[in-house]
Amino acid sequence: MAKNATSTAPIDAALQAAAKGMASLHLRDLIYQSGREKFSFTFEDLQVDCTRQPITTEIFEMLLLLADSKSLRQSIDDMFAGQPINITESRPVLHCMLRTPDYQKRDEYKKLATFADAVRADKSFSAVVNLGTGGSSLGPAMVTQGLAGFHDGPAVHYVGNIDPSALHDVLKKCDPQSTLIIVTSKTFTTQETLANAALAKDWLAAHGVASETAMAAVTATAERAAAWGIKDANIFTFDDSVGGRYSLWSAVGLSVMIAIGSKAFGQLLDGAYHMDRHFKETPFATNIPVIMGLLRVWHRRYLGHMAYGLMPYDQRLARLPAWAQQLEMESNGKGVDRAGHALSAPAGPLIWGEPGTNGQHSFFQWLHQSSDIVPIDILVTCKPTAVPRDKQWHDNHRMLAINAVAQAEALAIGQGNVTEPHRHFPGNRPSIMLSWEANSPYALGRLLALYEHVTVVSGFLLDVNSFDQWGVELGKQMANDLGKGGALANFSPAAHRFLRRL
Repeated sequence: MAKNATSTAPIDAALQAAAKGMASLHLRDLIYQSGREKFSFTFEDLQVDCTRQPITTEIFEMLLLLADSKSLRQSIDDMFAGQPINITESRPVLHCMLRTPDYQKRDEYKKLATFADAVRADKSFSAVVNLGTGGSSLGPAMVTQGLAGFHDGPAVHYVGNIDPSALHDVLKKCDPQSTLIIVTSKTFTTQETLANAALAKDWLAAHGVASETAMAAVTATAERAAAWGIKDANIFTFDDSVGGRYSLWSAVGLSVMIAIGSKAFGQLLDGAYHMDRHFKETPFATNIPVIMGLLRVWHRRYLGHMAYGLMPYDQRLARLPAWAQQLEMESNGKGVDRAGHALSAPAGPLIWGEPGTNGQHSFFQWLHQSSDIVPIDILVTCKPTAVPRDKQWHDNHRMLAINAVAQAEALAIGQGNVTEPHRHFPGNRPSIMLSWEANSPYALGRLLALYEHVTVVSGFLLDVNSFDQWGVELGKQMANDLGKGGALANFSPAAHRFLRRL
């Protein structure tokens, strides 16, 4: 560790100096420089345009040196080799294994696919309700919405909140005689999920439906699911070394598979697998996840940008920012390094975003004219998916895509106005523009794997453990203790006053 820190110091100092030097450069000048196209990268039909980033050839080369000094290649190889890189839990990190062609040949995957296709074929099922929270809900819900154009199975609903209105409002849409309830919990101890599962079980019983036929479980602890009352044939497992926010590729994706079918789900896995191959095998100078991870660190650690936005110009990807928010902030929202020492500089950024063009009429005002600079990713497809083959529908999509590129240009270039300061646009607001042919299970799988790897690369470079999440535990523990009648001695007077109102 000491040797690595020493070798990194000169590069770190050079990047700090380069960051200060960027104050004299403006994107409106950089983007027109000869050879700037070298910062646009392509993998298959995916184009990642980084030409509107505050970098020069020299800075790009320094960032690549940073990756080498941090032994990034070795860290990537260790992850794919199944080394226990989640050091606080002494576990390997296995989510990439779930995307390999070999995984789809395994009995556990075949059992999952057989069950999903049987539910789809059984016309007595009109709805599926997935009960889970965090990674057990965010990922599958986002993918189901993202692939709405391929959804030809029962209606699929997601409940991740213990707020009773969330479950109530979903069950109002469902017929208990034709609804499958999936309880998704890695440990099968998650308070919110089990509380909702108990309500759903009572709802079924009140309508004369046996839970044995109308409930399934997805978990890493099959024995707890069985003890709770789920029959063995309806319990689907995944490895304990697959983190929740990385788990949509596993049995956690059962609800997605029911929505789109096992064939399309396999295509989702294939897209992710090919991005995995690109990530693992491509030299860093053209490796898209590595480059985006380096730029994420450049913005956060050296340019001091606290937040990072994801703006999908695709309504079906409306939940992508929320999924990426958990992915990055639960992974890299850390205050200590892998050895447990306090970090000398902040780690992961705040992730946020909303779909375009809606965002243009709300917070883009802030992006364009605030004194804060927030880098963003703009995501857009070249062609629409699963809309009528009519010129007007396609013209609307063209207008959407034009807005995406216009915002990227306007943020970078700006427009000066000395006489009317309220109309002055300073520009110099960086973005990455990601575009691909059209949404499909394969394309979405590839995109999601890309963002997973961006998070992992950032964590390796920042020297944090991107695979634990101890920060979510304390509040949950206190709530659990209080819910079981635990002592209130450690709670503040304000908490006591609130609790008396319940």
